[in-house]
Amino acid sequence: MSLDNKKTIEKLREDIRRHDYLYYVLSQPKISDKEYDDLMKRLKELEDKHPEYRSEDSPTIRVSGGVVEGFNPVRHRQKMVSLDNTYSFDELREWFTRVRKGLGESEKIEYVAEHKIDGVSANITYENGKLRVGATRGDGETGEDVTANIKTIRAIPLVLFGNDLPGLMEIRGEVYMEHNDFALLNKEREASGDVLFANPRNAASGSLKLLDTSIVSGRRLNFFAHSLGELKGMEIKTQWEFLDKLKKWGMRVNPNAKLCSGFKEVIDYCNQWQEKRQKLSYDIDGIVIKVNSLSQQKRLGFTLKSPRWAVAYKFPARQATTTLIKININVGRTGVITPAAELEPVECAGVIIRHATLHNFDEIKRLGVKEGDRVLIERAGDVIPKIVKVVDSLGKNPFPIPKKCPACQEKVIKEKEEDVAYRCINSSCPAQLERGLFHFASRQAMDIEGMGESMISQLVKLKLVKNFADIYRLTESDLSKLELFKEKKIKNLLAAIQKSKARTLSRLIYALGIRHVGEKAAFVLAREFRGLDKLAMAKTEDLDKIYEIGSVMAESVVDYFSLPQTKKLIDDFRRQGLNFKEEAVDIKVTPVFGKSFVFTGELENYSRTQAEELVRSLGGNSSSSVSKNTDYLVAGIRPGTKFDKAKKLGVKIIEEREFLLLITNERR
Repeated sequence: MSLDNKKTIEKLREDIRRHDYLYYVLSQPKISDKEYDDLMKRLKELEDKHPEYRSEDSPTIRVSGGVVEGFNPVRHRQKMVSLDNTYSFDELREWFTRVRKGLGESEKIEYVAEHKIDGVSANITYENGKLRVGATRGDGETGEDVTANIKTIRAIPLVLFGNDLPGLMEIRGEVYMEHNDFALLNKEREASGDVLFANPRNAASGSLKLLDTSIVSGRRLNFFAHSLGELKGMEIKTQWEFLDKLKKWGMRVNPNAKLCSGFKEVIDYCNQWQEKRQKLSYDIDGIVIKVNSLSQQKRLGFTLKSPRWAVAYKFPARQATTTLIKININVGRTGVITPAAELEPVECAGVIIRHATLHNFDEIKRLGVKEGDRVLIERAGDVIPKIVKVVDSLGKNPFPIPKKCPACQEKVIKEKEEDVAYRCINSSCPAQLERGLFHFASRQAMDIEGMGESMISQLVKLKLVKNFADIYRLTESDLSKLELFKEKKIKNLLAAIQKSKARTLSRLIYALGIRHVGEKAAFVLAREFRGLDKLAMAKTEDLDKIYEIGSVMAESVVDYFSLPQTKKLIDDFRRQGLNFKEEAVDIKVTPVFGKSFVFTGELENYSRTQAEELVRSLGGNSSSSVSKNTDYLVAGIRPGTKFDKAKKLGVKIIEEREFLLLITNERR
């Protein structure tokens, strides 16, 4: 029996590694995310039951979590050098001329052109095909040992495939975050009241330096390998051969790399991707060009800091210069104080820019920016413009970190020294209350139709609503005091408020606005506990046992329900008759079970939120963005850009009537 368990564990590991290879390297997944998660869950259960069969290269270490004490220095076997940059084709031509001169006029020279991923450099060491060390670039000679975090990235194999593996190999590459994953992460952070990341690169960099691997594993980091460091036990002759071998060994390389015979092909490649880069699922800021032959690379050698055999062509940035008129302070629904720049209007990449993000007060200090300064702003795609640097320091006074909340004048603090966010600690702060009420009434939460920002602002100013439960005490007399509220509008709103009492428990949990708890996590908590009272009594260790819940979220949930005002609010909700239960659903393995759905356009029979809830209740997954892992795109009336993306990726597109047939069959 013990031997059978061992064989089952080994088979599960082998299957998971194969599916990682199909997904990350070949982009040809054979199973759904749900099926993959089930394999991982089964493996973890068996390893927990039979610890004698644990392995340091098991796929479960990617999600097992744990807090590391710190990052030790690790010396790279081969120095990680930085590339020289070129900013025009004339400068690039000069580099080609130097390479030709260094190797001789008659010698054949090939080049490999690759995307310059806007990510974070990492050096990964494999010994006999097994991942041993993952490190940051550091100063090029010594980096930080982030092996535990590197192992959470599923695009990086813990064990390489093949029988022709070298005894030792350093693989260099970029840890990055895809646009959809970045948007989802910031959406989750916004929902839980956390400070948003500035861009995917910052998100990847910050994630790689976290001490809690369970958080890192949930950040959906990705990886492309691109360069070779130390190599023992094998000879590789060219960069192109190296990339090909990496792919066969199960390591992810960029599929858009190209072998070029000369300058014209390289220029064509640069022009092509300068035009097409907005269509990519990740950020690139240029093209890296390398001499293909490793022996030619060796002959060309290095300058003091850069290789002579490689160079980066940087795309022209979409930038503009303007004046920073004022730094405004916004207060989020969880009290986070965020600075934002008000700018003199300026055109940048075809758009008039009036505002730019400053992210946090550490960023203001780093930039040294003051009101009145001339600043350089940059806009990348649809990302909010950011201030890159001060061009002319005309402002007089450094911007102070506020000591009091601009909305309520109460004290502003940092909860933890390592935090970058400052927070208003007044739970009765009107700015927090307004944003909290708007979230509570939103479509994804309690879906109180007619309760918009303007109305909420009036309710708070008139002190008719001081907490969420006060919504359910509103009367016709109260609402008649609001501007533009007549008899029909008042009755409709009161009916919507009454209707919201029956919303599912998952919606209520999400509506509460608990830090770190987004829409999906709220559904998981409701599914696990089935009742608000049970969830309110849960301890950290109870929550830690749930596969999808990390330690930070668990702590946040326990802290929230331990607050006296939360207990009072729940009692108030109970008196008002809100639904505290989540019905158990008998989910059968049918065509919807484990499948991923995305909705676009207007549906006739359901709101988008209702459709997503329905899919989840039937054992499927719903997402806001299309990817190669999407099983169905449900297209309603006037579908958006998701339709085109699904078509391009080969995702199955169905109409609402086909969706209704699927879910009707589910319920039989």
